[in-house]
Amino acid sequence: MQGTVRSFDEATRSGTVFLDDGTVLEFGTPAFDAGPLRLLRTGQRVNLGMSGGQIAYVTLSTFPVPDAFRDRPPAGDSE
Repeated sequence: MQGTVRSFDEATRSGTVFLDDGTVLEFGTPAFDAGPLRLLRTGQRVNLGMSGGQIAYVTLSTFPVPDAFRDRPPAGDSE
């Protein structure tokens, strides 16, 4: 999943992103710290890893999201 950085607080290492449909999602310190980044800027495109409906991993759109953080259909669902 991809989004655009709406806000980022360097002190708390948390922020918000706009999804492509305009939805705003928050991400916390653990999601930012899970990735390789040190800073985000408003307007940057990012790849997002989701877990339980929440952002669990944030990285730049040019970096891959590790398999452990990729969206997966619930068990028993087929694509």
